[in-house]
Amino acid sequence: MGKKQRAEEIAVGSGLVLVDKPAAWTSHDVVGRIRRLAGTRKVGHAGTLDPMATGVLVVGINRATRLLTHIVGVSKTYTATIRLGQSTTTDDADGEVVATRFANAVSRERLDAEVEALTGEIQQVPSTVSAIKVDGRRAYDRARRGEDVQLAARPVTVHRFDVLEVRRLEGGRMVDVDVEVDVSSGTYVRALARDLGEALEVGGHLTALRRTAVGPYRIENALTLEQLAEDFGYVDLAEAAARIFSRRELTQEEAENLGHGRRITASGTGAAGEPDRLTAAFGPDGELIALLKDVPAKKGASASGDAARAAAAEQVIFQAKPELVFAPQ
Repeated sequence: MGKKQRAEEIAVGSGLVLVDKPAAWTSHDVVGRIRRLAGTRKVGHAGTLDPMATGVLVVGINRATRLLTHIVGVSKTYTATIRLGQSTTTDDADGEVVATRFANAVSRERLDAEVEALTGEIQQVPSTVSAIKVDGRRAYDRARRGEDVQLAARPVTVHRFDVLEVRRLEGGRMVDVDVEVDVSSGTYVRALARDLGEALEVGGHLTALRRTAVGPYRIENALTLEQLAEDFGYVDLAEAAARIFSRRELTQEEAENLGHGRRITASGTGAAGEPDRLTAAFGPDGELIALLKDVPAKKGASASGDAARAAAAEQVIFQAKPELVFAPQ
């Protein structure tokens, strides 16, 4: 049932490593380090962190790399420091300062008003040094070559944008604002810093960024690379899936059908108006068998006996289709 695993994958196991990424490391650097520590090349990450940023980087090893696509889309939480009074080429401290404007006149009342305006569903133009592709090339590659990069605004959601502390520097000419934000996938916190600065007419950029949560995975459970070198710990594949998706317990017959790619009776998510929602399906032994998605019932589709008969008789609207089937250990 499923794809055969290499011997090293069985030895190491499959799961998610929650890394507390250090500053100055790229996400690719972290993946390389985890490859060496885990002794496997089958490693990937969910959601890039810029080199200056620290905090939760979710890394998948072996079969758990197949979960990463679904983890990328979850909401994330960050703490950050926004410096008002300076704009940079990258909207963060790694870039060159391109404009300086006095922030003395920025009041707390106006700051709070502009923060509120950037909360909720907004249109955001990503930073020109983002990883977004423009005609097949990364925006940051084009920007570094001196090209004029114009990115379109796109919808994102800022669920929460809290001001924690305000500090005035150099006699008030610059203002540092410590914030905490909960944002949807695809939101650039440095773009929030830039837009807040522009709304206040003084410019702004990030001087610090720390990711404290990726969906259910929090910084309290993350390990540094030094800690992982001493004791390599990870979240088991089954537990990792159970934290993200709703859980469905299977019969042995259902587990066997899914293992062969057949549809089974619906999980109920499609009928509830959430056709894109995935469900983690577990066998009687607790093994993660598959990720399921409720899709419209289809006559003639490869399905279990019960599901096929119900579809043929037009007695059902949805069937549970195996979107991702996991090989056994």
